Amino acid sequence: MTSNCRTIAERLTAPGKGILAADESIGTMSSRLEQAGVEPTAENRRVYRELLATAPNLSDSVSGIIFCDETLGQTFSDGTPFPQAVLELGILPGIKVDTGAKPCPGLPGEKITEGLDGLPARLAKYADMGAAFAKWRAVFEITESTPTRGAIRANANALGRYAAACQEAGLVPIVEPEVLMDGRHNRGRCRDVTAEVHAAVRTELELLNVDLAGIVLKPNMVLEGQDYPDRPSTPEEIAEATVSVLRAWPEELAGVAFLSGGQSPERATANLEAMQKHETPWPLTFSFGRALVSPALTAWHGDPQCYADGQAALVSRVVANAAVARLRVAS
Repeated sequence: MTSNCRTIAERLTAPGKGILAADESIGTMSSRLEQAGVEPTAENRRVYRELLATAPNLSDSVSGIIFCDETLGQTFSDGTPFPQAVLELGILPGIKVDTGAKPCPGLPGEKITEGLDGLPARLAKYADMGAAFAKWRAVFEITESTPTRGAIRANANALGRYAAACQEAGLVPIVEPEVLMDGRHNRGRCRDVTAEVHAAVRTELELLNVDLAGIVLKPNMVLEGQDYPDRPSTPEEIAEATVSVLRAWPEELAGVAFLSGGQSPERATANLEAMQKHETPWPLTFSFGRALVSPALTAWHGDPQCYADGQAALVSRVVANAAVARLRVAS
């Protein structure tokens, strides 16, 4: 399974391509549909995900799409199952396998991502359905007292166990340790916390014999909290701080695909562009969700006559980020 995971991971991080995160839970997706004036039905969620996946020439800029369990089991309007239909479009289908961040016992105010129970069986099912990779997200909030060592260690262990289970099932794990933008902290505090989180994750991956050449790291960019009172960091400052943290990762890592984390689409793209000026042994690309799909949802807003407008809005953002990813300096 190791060689297969390495091949898929290399394809996911192919030059000039990123990963589209369309894996919002039913609750989150329903809420976003309502905000856009769309009735939050299973059919409308299906139509929206098909709109994204069938955007013209999407495979030129997107290597994979992450779906949630509901979508992976749905079909395109022509009856083709989502995994098969996406593969036929030249894009790898993926699946979010965690069941969400829940309150962590013993650590008031902190969260632990759940979903390990029964995971090997679920991964086998998803592989049979055609999934090529999976995703697991752990979240860490910065306050004066958090994240604690307990929360970091517990979530890092869960990420390690998930990644090992994925590789045993032949799926590439996307490992997502997200230090949230919530808060008033400065860029330096985000850098230090992100470095501590990454160190813990690396330790767990090593202890569980996870092949780094067969995973994709999906980290946050290092920047100040959204309520930070002073001037925002420049793209150059964010790139310098982020890459300085990432340099602790071994060369064999397949690649880094950043999450957008609630940044505006334009800021996420500008920061990604600044990253490409740094020489790294692995590609630096994108795995954005809201920064790509929100413009599409706004343009479509459930109107069949605006279907093409929604796709055009998605393609515009995807192409902009793919163009930036192609600027990468090869080491």
